[in-house]
Amino acid sequence: MTSPLGVQLYSVRDDIGPDALPATLARLAAAGFTHVEPYDILSDTEGLAAALGSSGLRAVTAHAKITELDRDAVLAAATRLGIGTVIVPWVRPASIATREGVEALAAAINEAAVAAAGHGIRVGYHNHDFEFAQTIDGVPAYELLVDLLDPAVVLELDTYWAAVGGADVTELIPRLGDRVRFLHVKHDDENPFDIAQVLPLAAGLELAVVEVVVHEGDVFPLVDENAAYFLGLVNA
Repeated sequence: MTSPLGVQLYSVRDDIGPDALPATLARLAAAGFTHVEPYDILSDTEGLAAALGSSGLRAVTAHAKITELDRDAVLAAATRLGIGTVIVPWVRPASIATREGVEALAAAINEAAVAAAGHGIRVGYHNHDFEFAQTIDGVPAYELLVDLLDPAVVLELDTYWAAVGGADVTELIPRLGDRVRFLHVKHDDENPFDIAQVLPLAAGLELAVVEVVVHEGDVFPLVDENAAYFLGLVNA
């Protein structure tokens, strides 16, 4: 049986309009992906559900600003789609430039996690570079945030952005332990580390999620290349 591999739908954002979504998901499934990670589960929940059903792909994670959007609507959509983990995808860098800002974010995420747990759903956090580049009293904002988050809040570590922000992901992932349940990964020359050596470091990994953000022209050659590369790793 093929090991699971996900792809963040933002990678194919130009190819998921209302009429294109079913064909795009079918193409992702044909590339070998088993899961997709939506970044919008509210605009057309039923259309997404239908496209998932016809493609055979699953969505167990989704990016959604549950701390800012209508929380009940987010949880209802996640339940409809079979999503078990709703991940906070991004916050304004300025909002966590101070200790008070980090504390406020942690409190909001923890509150959302309690509400989500009542629906059998977890809440997670996805980083960019600024959580590591911004420091408070010499400590990266990410480290402060993780310390303040309830252990029930899981982490989706974006390996590329963490490294861009100055983190040593080969040290960070083992130290975070089984709190890291999901990894954002990509295979290209921009990685300042060997991604093949990083994946095994996440002992609690549930799903690796490919994300290709920057590209010119047709993104599918890059997506297909990443699918082949990571399927080779997870099925080795």
